[in-house]
Amino acid sequence: MSTTTGGADDPSLAVRAVWFLLVGWWATGIWLGVAWFLNVTIVGLPLGIKMINATPKVLSLKERDFVDETGSPGEQRYGLLVRGVYFVFVGWWASGVWMSVAYVFTLSIVGIPIAVVMYNKLPFVVSLYEY
Repeated sequence: MSTTTGGADDPSLAVRAVWFLLVGWWATGIWLGVAWFLNVTIVGLPLGIKMINATPKVLSLKERDFVDETGSPGEQRYGLLVRGVYFVFVGWWASGVWMSVAYVFTLSIVGIPIAVVMYNKLPFVVSLYEY
């Protein structure tokens, strides 16, 4: 199983807080809307997934480092065919609901930690992708 941790080059908490207050909260809503639209077009899916993975940076300038706890590359639990079928029948609409709820949490100070966890789980909600 993998976890995400902040990088050593992340901006300070003060800089990230100012970014969030001035730009991050509204830019994230637009970013997620565009990402979801790209995912639904299927042709734009690769770019939409990259945008989803970059959401923490847009929200708070936080880089994502992917650290595998076992020290070896993780394997996907679900094959590409299963993930594709899941996306067609569930992932596209579930991700829209998931993103909307996460964004509402983003707009409240006390909900931000929940929103961050939800954003980190978003690739799984879209396509059962685990990193």
